[in-house]
Amino acid sequence: MAAELHVELVAADRSVWSGEATLVIARTTSGDIGVMPGHQPLLGVLESGPVTIKTADGIVVAAVHGGFISFADDKLSLLAEIAELADEIDVQRAERALERAKADADAHAERRADVRLRAVTGVH
Repeated sequence: MAAELHVELVAADRSVWSGEATLVIARTTSGDIGVMPGHQPLLGVLESGPVTIKTADGIVVAAVHGGFISFADDKLSLLAEIAELADEIDVQRAERALERAKADADAHAERRADVRLRAVTGVH
């Protein structure tokens, strides 16, 4: 079994992250899933939520909003509608967006802002 898997995290507008990982944790419509090298092939629908990528050098976290996950031959593709790395997220802006969404009773915007904040804080 391979020690690492190749990961591609792509948003509709750009490549977000690419590299080798030992574990990727993502939220699908069937629940949270962890993918390690040698995992059975899979195809699933991503739910909005943080994606955690464990590498030999540390952990990469991204906020992902919808899309697909595909794994075969130790290659994992995360194809997201919207994705951003935790270190790209402006916390104050995300907090303001969450408050606005709550005030407007906009559940979709509230979920998006909440996912962004959970990606930054590491709370899944």
